[in-house]
Amino acid sequence: MSKAHYAGDLTVATPASAAELPRSTTSIVPRNSIAGRALIAVVAIMTFLASLTTGAVMLVLSSAAEWQSDVAREMTIQIRPDANRDIEAAVKLAADIARATPGVAEVRPYSAAESARLLEPWLGSGLSLDALPVPRIIVLRVASDARPDLAALRAALAGKVAGASVDDHRGWIDRMRAMASVAIAGGIAILALVLIATVLSVAFATRGAMAANRPIVEVLHFIGAKDNFIAGQFQGHFLILGLQGGALGGLLALGVLALGGFVTDLFVGTAAQEQTSALFSSFSLGIVGYAGVLGQIVLVAAVTAGTSRRVVNQTLAAIE
Repeated sequence: MSKAHYAGDLTVATPASAAELPRSTTSIVPRNSIAGRALIAVVAIMTFLASLTTGAVMLVLSSAAEWQSDVAREMTIQIRPDANRDIEAAVKLAADIARATPGVAEVRPYSAAESARLLEPWLGSGLSLDALPVPRIIVLRVASDARPDLAALRAALAGKVAGASVDDHRGWIDRMRAMASVAIAGGIAILALVLIATVLSVAFATRGAMAANRPIVEVLHFIGAKDNFIAGQFQGHFLILGLQGGALGGLLALGVLALGGFVTDLFVGTAAQEQTSALFSSFSLGIVGYAGVLGQIVLVAAVTAGTSRRVVNQTLAAIE
């Protein structure tokens, strides 16, 4: 039963209870729109590219760290051949001097055939190198708890073995560090570009959503709805879109990286697998790599939500 209020000839019927009022809750921003699906696709592509870049940088850094560790634990003594002396005796004397040096854990002299075989990647196999002055190599393994005195070792070799030189591979280590630094800088640059593109895409999408729903926003604004409430509606909407797109792109990137590792395992023992292993080590991201990709998903979602809130606040300020 309803009650009626009379004001002159105007009769207004009101429901007897609030239960008779129709109730519906509708978001200011439509949940499933073409613009929203397009933004999810854009965010997914951006996150995919950023995650692939992060994964590749992680793999290169892991491989570079292993290279540096391996190279730093080894040194080489090179003895140039001389027709006026016994090269085998010179190699034996140099090896004895190295074994007597504190901090040297292992000494392995290379034979003439082994030293010549080191040139095969550049000269090819099956060549007779007897007429060439191929230097003899002695590989030294450095102890993990001590560092040999290179100055003393060089002085001892210079005084007793003519034509001997010590290489601690410092040049290789410096180049590896430079390569790792370039990889990090490139990854950061690509990630910055991805974030900039994401911010621009979200800004355009937010302005489009504001333009499509401008009458609703203006009504809410003028009847006293707080700016934080309106901005929060857009922020929550775009946060969900950012999480959906970021998760899609990040998981797709992880799948591609996992597929790369699986394909590499299929070609174990081949030249392609050896080259891939040399560049990317075990082709495994590890916990840090997976955490980095998941962090990027959260970062992209946060950037998406923050950008939408900022654009909405600017638009509401212009309405005033």
